[in-house]
Order: sequence, then C-alpha cells, then structure tokens
Amino acid sequence: MNSQEYDVVIIGGGIIGLSTAMQLARRFPQGGKVAVLEKEKELAMHQTGHNSGVIHSGIYYRPGSQKSRFCVGGAQALVQFCEENEIEFEKCGKTIVATDATELERLDTLYQRGVANGVAGLELIGPERLQEIEPHTQGVRALWSPETGIIDYVKVAAAYGSRFQEYGGDIYNEAAVRAIHGFSGAMTVETDRGSLRAKHIINCAGLYADRVAEMMGEATGVRIIPFRGEYYTLRPESQRLVKGLIYPVPDPRFPFLGVHYTRNIHGYVEAGPNAVLAFAREGYRKSNVDLTESLGTFTYPGFWKMTAKHWRTGMAEMHRSYRKQVFVHDLQKLIPEIKETDLAPGGAGVRAQAVAADGALLDDFSILRGQQAIHVLNAPSPGATSSLAIGAHIVDLAVESFALAS
Repeated sequence: MNSQEYDVVIIGGGIIGLSTAMQLARRFPQGGKVAVLEKEKELAMHQTGHNSGVIHSGIYYRPGSQKSRFCVGGAQALVQFCEENEIEFEKCGKTIVATDATELERLDTLYQRGVANGVAGLELIGPERLQEIEPHTQGVRALWSPETGIIDYVKVAAAYGSRFQEYGGDIYNEAAVRAIHGFSGAMTVETDRGSLRAKHIINCAGLYADRVAEMMGEATGVRIIPFRGEYYTLRPESQRLVKGLIYPVPDPRFPFLGVHYTRNIHGYVEAGPNAVLAFAREGYRKSNVDLTESLGTFTYPGFWKMTAKHWRTGMAEMHRSYRKQVFVHDLQKLIPEIKETDLAPGGAGVRAQAVAADGALLDDFSILRGQQAIHVLNAPSPGATSSLAIGAHIVDLAVESFALAS
C-alpha cells in the first residue's frame, strides 16, 4: 500500500461508500484512480449489516428535503440494480397504523407527504381493509404502501463492491484510518496496513464520520452520538401474525420510527427497535462500553442540550430496553394478541445520529463539501434505500469540487 497514490480515497466500506466508489469508477474509467478503505475484515459490517432490510418508499420525509428526493429516486434505482444483478427483493408492502383517533391527523400528514414526494400506490384504508392486509393488526385507520419492500443490504453492498473492482477500483480491508496529514497537495492517509497518498478524500465513515472530518481539520458543528436499536424476533410458530411490515404512526419530534414488525427477506420476523443511548460507537450489546468514546459523548455540550429537551423520552426508551414486558406492551398496540412467549432474543444495530451543538437531532442527510474532501456526516435511514441516489449526488459534488476529468 505504501507505494500507492490515488485521485480519490473513500473512507468507509458501507453501502454508501461502495455506491459512491462504484459510480465514481464507472464515470471516470480512464481519468481517476479510486480506493476504498474499510477497517473491518469484511465490507458492510456496521450500519449496513445491522439494519432491518427495508426498501423505504419515501413517505415520512419533508417534501423538498434530501431524504424525500433521494429516497424515492433511490428506491427505483435500487430495484432496477437488483433486477439487473439478480439480487433477491420483495415488495411485501407496509401498513402504518393509527391505533386511536389522536394519531389520525399525523397519519393524514404522512399521506400528504408521501403523495407530494411521488410515492406510488399510497392508500388511506379503514379497519376492514387493514384486516385483509394484516389480519392480526387492529387500528382505526392505516396508510397502505404497497411499494415498500425488503432486501438484504449486505448483498447489495457486496455487489456494489464487485462492480467497483471490475471498473478498476481497489478495496483495502482491515485498513482503519489512524491519521491524515498534509492538506496543500496530495494527502498521506495512515492506516493499519500502511499509508497511501490521496489527492482527495470522500468520508463515508458512518459511526466515525465526525472523527475523520476532525482529522482533516473540518469544523463540522456536529458530533456523532450512537443510539442502539434492539430487536426481538418472533418465534417460528408466531410468525403467522405478521404478513409484511407493520409500523406505528411516528412521533414527528424524533427521527425514529417507533417499535414495529418487519418481515425479513430471509423469512423471519423482527419486532423493534427501541432507541437507547449506546456507550460505545459500536455498542451492539448493553455490555459494550468504551470509556473514551463515552467521555466524548458526555463532554459534548450538544449532548446535554439534547438530553434537556428529550430526557423523558430517553428514560422511557431505557425502561423499555430493560423490561421486556414494557416492550411487549408497546408491540401489543399494533398486534393485541402478541405475548412475551412469542418473542425470542434478536439482534441490534447502532444508528450514527448526528447531533448539533444546540442539541438538535439532525433529521435530514448532511453532506459537507470541503476543499479536498466531501464528508457524509449524517446518513441514517433511508440511507441504504437511497444509496445509489446519494452516491450519484456525491459523485456530482466530487466532479465540481475536485475538478475531476474523464
């Protein structure tokens, strides 16, 4: 690696980094040399590999936001990519269920947003139609999205990586970035596998995106705060209770969707997640504690301002995390007959939530353009669904910022 020099180095081998790499290498087959650095042995092992595998349709997002624009177009591009590359997916459909009259106004707002965003096939339905779609779910009204689907995003990311290599790109695994030096010309990127030279950097480091930006002296104004989302799985005999995807009406104050039911492309059903503060950026278990990373969270003023605003919700999420019966009670709002015995332990993911210095939770995607770098600072759900659209956008920024020529 020490002898290598690249026009663009992409830090992070998750789905957005690999989508960007694939599209950059395809667009500049002769005019650019591109590498991806990934700190793990395998690609897509963190946010990409720990999400629920949903192809979102674009219902939730404020019209005109990057999420709304990238999700709808990105979902269409993703489906086309999967058809062309024989990657399994299923449009199983999704219901967003209002369980009482207090949620009807918010449900109508979601419908209006979805229509404004160009989501196909949206339908407000009553209890009878809901029973036809999800026989075990009860609600006063629901929003039916037949275009919502499920997929394995690790397979998608692997396909992006394979195409990237076919276009002449290099992928270095087990190459965690430790330092970046020199910003007046080609930069030196020091990794666990040695160093390389880079004219430009695209930072897709996910849970560590703010750290990479800091290495380059960028004042981002945000800090990544990790939130763990914990899941249960339905036992095989209970999977009959869920036909597709069943979601509650979300609280618009938070960028989380609430506990829900997700039928996975591999056949099992997940129930969750909650959203609890993790004490490590890769804190997939309650026992995962990194003192240095926790100190970074607790010494950040934005964390305490966020906590002052939302401490009640945070305490409720912690309560649900440690008491299974509370988790079950929330799940019963959607499927009343669910019981504790229906649930088996499941996995968990960690969301890289960017928090501003004033305590605001960044809701939209956040991509910062610097002199020699582009930093993807916030790309939570629907980041995987939107990966092709986000990658295309980053490539456009790179062409403009880096003066790349084919």
